[in-house]
Amino acid sequence: MSNNLLKGKKGIIFGALNSNSIAWKVAERAYEEGAEFILTNAPIALRMGELNELAKKTNSDVVPADVTSIEDLENLFNKAQEKFGKIDFILHSIGMSINVRKKIHYTEANYDFYDKAMDISAISFHKVMKIAKEKDIMNEWGSILALSFIAAQLSIPGYNDMSDAKSLLESIARTFGYYYGVDKKVRVNTISQSPTKTTAGGGIKGFDSLYNFADYNSPLGNAPTLDCANYCIVMFSDLTKYVTMQNLYHDGGFSSTGVSDRTMEKFEKGFY
Repeated sequence: MSNNLLKGKKGIIFGALNSNSIAWKVAERAYEEGAEFILTNAPIALRMGELNELAKKTNSDVVPADVTSIEDLENLFNKAQEKFGKIDFILHSIGMSINVRKKIHYTEANYDFYDKAMDISAISFHKVMKIAKEKDIMNEWGSILALSFIAAQLSIPGYNDMSDAKSLLESIARTFGYYYGVDKKVRVNTISQSPTKTTAGGGIKGFDSLYNFADYNSPLGNAPTLDCANYCIVMFSDLTKYVTMQNLYHDGGFSSTGVSDRTMEKFEKGFY
């Protein structure tokens, strides 16, 4: 169902890999709501994924870009300017940790891998906004979003150095968001989503247990991918013009729940 919330709006969506990814769902919903956009991901991800299928479905161009490369990002934004002039939204849905992939314990981190995780998962957000601001590509009241996770605030075993990356990501949103708001009236926010069964999420040690735990303790249960996409659409729309520099929880209430009745009952019964 479309309400034309993004009719006439243009954007760039980073990170769609396959139909399980949040960015993929955001692209589908943005198209349904009337938006036009460019899809982008790392060249290796494009070879592994199914992005051309999404591009055809949403009548979008695909521009490869390594988010750690200023040259690639410059090219991406040049292509966006050529196609659209100015744009109204950007989605940063990117995260990668080699330490996680190789199952290297957080306390034994390989620092080359650690630096790479910070660059791809967080510092790239700064690079994206720096280039967007330098090129003055964002329309006033435009919206920039990055996807985060509660491991930025809480210790989540197995999330490893991605916890640090998400903390940095949220800090960049607040700090850059201040300057972007003052200078250009562009809003910058992060959305802290429930544990979600994406390709990236599946690589985290103990993910199924974490997913079930969050679902069990959340008053509303874990938020599905499509609902996260819907939240992103609202944040891209003019209905949220004055929301900026926020980390917005979209997790069924998990982030505000100390312990649920159901969990307490388990322990009352000697469930250890």
